Amino acid sequence: MAKAKTGSFYLTETISLPAATASGSRVQGTLDLGAYVNVPTGQAVAIESVDFIYQVGSDFGTDAKSMVSTDGAISVQLTDLNPGTAFVRGDNQSLIASGGLNIDQTNNIASHTTDLYPDNFGPAALSEAFMVVNDTLYLVSGPDNADIGSASVFVTARIRCRVVKLSSEDWMAIAIQSTASDN
Repeated sequence: MAKAKTGSFYLTETISLPAATASGSRVQGTLDLGAYVNVPTGQAVAIESVDFIYQVGSDFGTDAKSMVSTDGAISVQLTDLNPGTAFVRGDNQSLIASGGLNIDQTNNIASHTTDLYPDNFGPAALSEAFMVVNDTLYLVSGPDNADIGSASVFVTARIRCRVVKLSSEDWMAIAIQSTASDN
């Protein structure tokens, strides 16, 4: 299917959720892949894994209790089609990875969650990677069931990927799947 043109490398994008952001609000960030995706040559990006990092305040700490005003969660999704400032359903073909940080202030518990959808695509075998032929990735995050606390929260996606060369048949199949998801 795909032939690697590079070794693995990391791309990152960070979203800032301002202090007191209301529950249900969403903030979007973008990651430009234009330097890596090339339609005429069949060049795409193979995403091998995605990690989400949650930090709060000017010291970029990880005190979950200060991230939200009461019991709640901070949710995040990475897609290859633009959802605007909204989340997509789990069966959407453009969903690359998703996760959340559940914060139980009452019991002083914070837990990372991932959907049943795998955020880590396993070993570096290209057959298990998520192939991206679009030139932009979209990171969307926001609080649920609680407002953001008194300091800004930063949600970072750390994406391990590589540039690959696709056959014209594979490129078309991925492009059709990607655009069909947009309808």
